[in-house]
Amino acid sequence: MADRELLLSLLTNLETEMREMDLWETQSPPAPAFESQLPFFYDTMNFGQWLQWVFVARFRAILEGQHPLPPNCEVAPMAEEYFAELDVYSDPVVGLLRRFDEEFK
Repeated sequence: MADRELLLSLLTNLETEMREMDLWETQSPPAPAFESQLPFFYDTMNFGQWLQWVFVARFRAILEGQHPLPPNCEVAPMAEEYFAELDVYSDPVVGLLRRFDEEFK
């Protein structure tokens, strides 16, 4: 069973790391971007946007609202692929996402 307090802490740390990497945006994507039916909304957002506006936001709502957790989480592999294309030091973000995924195993 995933530790909800640990997951919230990981989300907070993820936000901090993304801010330090200048990946945290102040304005959300337009409303239609959230209507994507594709994994990671890759047709309407880049992965950094999806992390912020979908992953972090939805998991915070689930955790803070004491809603049931999904049965699994596998976001780190996508993060590894996305950040390999960018010229940024992403180890802290990818590491946090790996730790987040591990809570569901």
